[in-house]
Amino acid sequence: MKPKLRGIPSPVKAAGGGGSEAASGLEIRPGGMLVQKRTSDANHNSNPKIKVRVKYGSSQHEITLSPEATFGELKKLLAGPTGLRPQDQKLVFKEKERDSRAFLDVCGVKDGSKIVLLEDELSIERRFVESRKTAKMETASKEIAAVRFEVDRLAKQVMNVEMEINGGKKVVEAVLLKLIELLMIELIKLDGVAADGDVKLERRMQVKRVQKYIETLDVLKLRNSGLCKVALQHKIFTGQMPTTHEKQQEVLQRKQLGSLSESANSGAVIVTTKWQTF
Repeated sequence: MKPKLRGIPSPVKAAGGGGSEAASGLEIRPGGMLVQKRTSDANHNSNPKIKVRVKYGSSQHEITLSPEATFGELKKLLAGPTGLRPQDQKLVFKEKERDSRAFLDVCGVKDGSKIVLLEDELSIERRFVESRKTAKMETASKEIAAVRFEVDRLAKQVMNVEMEINGGKKVVEAVLLKLIELLMIELIKLDGVAADGDVKLERRMQVKRVQKYIETLDVLKLRNSGLCKVALQHKIFTGQMPTTHEKQQEVLQRKQLGSLSESANSGAVIVTTKWQTF
């Protein structure tokens, strides 16, 4: 049996009983303890916000945040309006640069305080180098695009010449030599382009492409020489006298065809052009 204590009111009765807790600003916790009732205003006052003015160049920004925040958190909030990454920012308060781990209230920052934002010097140099590198890559890309456009135009002429020679039609040798010369000019242009990364791969691809067309023209020259020989034999058979130029072409063709047959008999691969790696 528990003894009854007289003269000691219960916590509920002390508050006035049944609904009087709200009137007196008290509430009963789950454990039965009577405490002061918490309100949203109390929570708001326990975590106040301050507004600081940040000067960056000729512009000013007002940032609202907790006084218990760090300067690093303030840098993150400034990244959006200023366009500077947090690691590229320097915050100066009371003529002293503040560490990103320092707290605002500890350093004396209050509502309405002024903070100066500066860009890190290393960041300025790094951005300058990156901008120069980007401009250089853009220039190289434009030069390669111009070469690609010219090679596309010459490639159509090479295809037309190839169709004519494969069809048995004789082509003036000067046309083949001119195409080779123009392609060599584009190859020299590609050699003068300084590039890195994807632009370098594009340049290498265009170099291989130009070399392929030049090798094709070399083979077409040999085939075209064979057609010239047939035409010369036809003139001799019909009683027409060959010219001095045609006789010289006949001697040159014999030498070329002789070296070609020797290579074919030996089973070696015919290489008409020797390329030097740039």
